[in-house]
Amino acid sequence: MTETDTTAGHQSPGHLLRVLGLGFGVAIGVGSMIGGGILRTPGLVADHVPQPTLILLLWTLGGLHALLGANIVAEVMTSLPRSGGLYVASRRAFGDFGGLVVGWSDWLFSTATSAGLTIAASEFLALIFPVLAGHKTAVAVSILLVLIGLNWAGVREGSIAQQLTSGLKGLLLIVLISTVFFLVPSAPVQVHGPSMGASLIMSAAVAYQFVFTAYNGWQYPSYFSEEDPRPAKNMPRALLLSILAVAAVYTTMNVALLHALPIEQMRHAELPVATALGNLVGPAAKLVVAVIATVSVISCLNGVVMLMPRILYGLGRDGLFPSFSTRVNRGGTPHLALAVSAVVAILLTLSGSYEKVFLISGVFGVFILFMTDISLFMLRRREPGLARPYRALGYPVLPALVLLIDGTLLVAFLAADPKSGFGVVAAAALSLPISLWLKRRRSGQAAPASSL
Repeated sequence: MTETDTTAGHQSPGHLLRVLGLGFGVAIGVGSMIGGGILRTPGLVADHVPQPTLILLLWTLGGLHALLGANIVAEVMTSLPRSGGLYVASRRAFGDFGGLVVGWSDWLFSTATSAGLTIAASEFLALIFPVLAGHKTAVAVSILLVLIGLNWAGVREGSIAQQLTSGLKGLLLIVLISTVFFLVPSAPVQVHGPSMGASLIMSAAVAYQFVFTAYNGWQYPSYFSEEDPRPAKNMPRALLLSILAVAAVYTTMNVALLHALPIEQMRHAELPVATALGNLVGPAAKLVVAVIATVSVISCLNGVVMLMPRILYGLGRDGLFPSFSTRVNRGGTPHLALAVSAVVAILLTLSGSYEKVFLISGVFGVFILFMTDISLFMLRRREPGLARPYRALGYPVLPALVLLIDGTLLVAFLAADPKSGFGVVAAAALSLPISLWLKRRRSGQAAPASSL
């Protein structure tokens, strides 16, 4: 049986189920990209580049960057439609060690993200129900446990929750953006910011880190390709549709904010959309935004809870993690891998140490995408005969452009915060002895078998 058909016939309980279609793919993409961050990020971007045209350009470029990256992910992951996420392509291209570095980094990033999202959800809930303000940690853990229990029940339950929350989130954001744009009085038109120069270019580079992070998650539909009955058709479409939908939301959100707020007020507002809405409904604006933010964060968190165990499942199936991670319950969930992920996420939430890991999230994200970019070229050269249901458009020019952009961003992120590189280096350092130990273990198991 080949790499691309290892799940053929796995419809029975105890195996991953092919029950996730295009609707789920779009929902996981939209749900993973749009968290509570979009309600804060516009102010951070405007603070670094206080020029409306440049602000809108950066958000548009973020969407274009995601589309170019999706062009690469669609090829490698339809060629290798296996659970495990982007680790699958890196292992095929770089072997066990390279794959383990990417898979381990991806899983660490995901568990830290889940911890951060639970805290964010508890903070927004405290704005809605002030009585919870003194119990944020307990509320955060409770939210995480509810979603873990839901996904433990089965992949169908997780999928339904993802589609419902993503749809509700999208509807609420459309109403919010329309209200701000059409009902809030327009702010006076002003000319802001310095002319284009070296300082502004550097500021734009810093601002783009926030934009890049806001779009992160567009690749997540590919993590479930093995559970899609038609991954060759559905995955590229899910990537395209979710990115276009989110890019439209992000761009129109910034258009509405620039319409409703003076740029200086937008720069210094913690929640710019609440500030803009406050001009219409007063103090109730923060409550409205908190409700929308809570739905957004929980939707995003559910997506991360779904993908965490699938990374470990892929690692375990390839012998790069203990084999218990490949056990799947009757609902189609890798439940023991979910349990391990849940324990780590809860510990990070309780200790608060997730904040230290969260600081390097941008580096982890761009590092994983950079490795995926290289994987495309290596697989094209080494395995020209590999079945490719989707072939990257504009090869090799467009993929090379993405490789250059992601490589430049990786260097820029490290230059902006050298400590961030420690996370990737630590993951690589930890992966090396694990890789060597697993290789010796497999060799030791193979030797007795060959002598029979």
